[in-house]
Amino acid sequence: MKKIQLSTSITLFDSVDELPKDVQQLMIEAVKIRKTAYAPYSQFHVGTAFLLENDEIVTGNNQENAAYPSGMCAERVAVWKASSEFPDVKILKIAITASSVNNPVKEPVAPCGGCRQALSEYESKQDSKIEIYFMGETGGIIKTDSLHNLLPLAFDKSFL
Repeated sequence: MKKIQLSTSITLFDSVDELPKDVQQLMIEAVKIRKTAYAPYSQFHVGTAFLLENDEIVTGNNQENAAYPSGMCAERVAVWKASSEFPDVKILKIAITASSVNNPVKEPVAPCGGCRQALSEYESKQDSKIEIYFMGETGGIIKTDSLHNLLPLAFDKSFL
């Protein structure tokens, strides 16, 4: 038997003003699209903006449905939109923000497990890391240099 230690590294920014200028703009776009999320059931709104290698910004927000499993998270809306519109263009950076009608969201909200898996697929597909920045409605922002910091030991096509 052998014990393996896994570790990860993140950067914490105190405010949007501390972010690099291009990421500030990305977060502004994520906040804007968050406000148009369709979330009548959870009242939890998520918006995301992706910066692509060709300088395009692709956005997405969560889309709920009365048949709950039929809804879709913001990150998956955006990653599939980016892949369908720009199939061979790398995703460089992702900004994610969340808010709730019911409670103030003051802590960074990371992608859910399903979104981590979907984003991992694209990081693997493009064979380069994606910077991910995530925040709540207010407060600090977490940055990670790669999705694999959020999903170590990810399942990918090598297992198939």
